[in-house]
Amino acid sequence: MQTNTKKEQIVKLSVFSNSFLVISKLIIGLISGSVSVISEAIHSAIDLIAALIAFFSVKNSSKPPDKEHRFGHGKIENVSGFLEAILIFIAAIWIIYEAFKKIIYPTEIEKIGLGIIVMLSSSILNFYVSRRLMKVALETDSIAIKADSLHLMTDVYTSLGVAGSLLLIWLMEFFFKGNHFHFLDPLCAILVAALIIKTAYKLTKEAFADLIDSSIPKEEIKLIEDKINSFADIMSYKSLKTRKSGGETFIEMDLIFDKRISLLKAHEITENLIIEIKKDFPHSHINIHMEPCIDPCSISCKENCSKNN
Repeated sequence: MQTNTKKEQIVKLSVFSNSFLVISKLIIGLISGSVSVISEAIHSAIDLIAALIAFFSVKNSSKPPDKEHRFGHGKIENVSGFLEAILIFIAAIWIIYEAFKKIIYPTEIEKIGLGIIVMLSSSILNFYVSRRLMKVALETDSIAIKADSLHLMTDVYTSLGVAGSLLLIWLMEFFFKGNHFHFLDPLCAILVAALIIKTAYKLTKEAFADLIDSSIPKEEIKLIEDKINSFADIMSYKSLKTRKSGGETFIEMDLIFDKRISLLKAHEITENLIIEIKKDFPHSHINIHMEPCIDPCSISCKENCSKNN
């Protein structure tokens, strides 16, 4: 319950900060006529929608298992992350469209100083909120909050890029009076969109992998295998399967014991193994089947057999 409360509170912070930034950027963008500032307002609006989706997902993914959802509701977070990535793709395409319109039909940028100030302020605020979100995401293994954090960190870089382009326009027009360099503004907006697409691709890949029950990363599987091999009484293992559902990791396997070992002893070893695995995977559900070692050995357990190593 404490974990779920922490997740909800940090996402609320993201909702409030993004609401403030959308309003600020939109007002300054419309006043100045800067398409890159307006593109950042759109980016923050997408971040706001993403934060609202994340809030819905973390609130509902924490519901306990029921008759229709025996494995819980964790995949709501994966669906959330996937939807957020799609929204970012749409925003990036719209930004590129508006940027090309500005290149073809250029307009003068007013009040560049205000644009620079709001972009720098946005970067500072988003950096702070993003770090807070990522800390909670890593603690709770929440892909929805991780997605929200990555959105905001992208906003940090893009806001700095927009501020830099506005500053460059101001400097160029200061030193080369009579010349206009407003084309730099839509070019920066296109770069912003490219960064957004890169982040969206990464999120889509991660969220979609969990939706189709892909295994956890190889380095994490290696941690589990090392835990198993650290128990001398476990002769072998087979059918090691893993998958993610939101912040929950599901692990199952068959453990092979000497056929002369008592059931009580085998159960005790199995329980100790579960304790060890949970040290690295605290939000995990582990299902282990115990089997006796028989001759001839099956191929699936022979390759992990301690007698052959």
